[in-house]
Amino acid sequence: MSNIKLGFVVAEFNRDLTYTMEMLGREHAEFLGAEVEETIMVPGVYDMPLAIKKMVMDPNIDAVVTIGCVIEGQTKHDEIVVQHATRKITDLALEYDKPVTLGISGPGMSRMDAHKRVDYAKRAVEAAVKMVQRLK
Repeated sequence: MSNIKLGFVVAEFNRDLTYTMEMLGREHAEFLGAEVEETIMVPGVYDMPLAIKKMVMDPNIDAVVTIGCVIEGQTKHDEIVVQHATRKITDLALEYDKPVTLGISGPGMSRMDAHKRVDYAKRAVEAAVKMVQRLK
């Protein structure tokens, strides 16, 4: 598990939640013996793909962990944001042969639900470490 270098792409939207997610993710990376090499903050989940692309092109990054939180609103906007972002995230992982894991909670959840799901970041870190180990 040693020397795995992770990149974090973290959404600023709902920062009260993504901050907690980021800290849990960092702690879990350290627990697993991985290192967070770089963090790029983006305005929201929809804005992640460009930052992810920058990281997957970096030979010093073994895997990218996305951290975000999309809460349900009055419209179906949350579904559109997550659907399009996750599709592009998957495309980038396949295009650049590098794990990009999904630490994004939502759509269709309330703020209360979001608080219960902050551990998604830990799951995404664990998935990134496992994928790097298994694809070597």
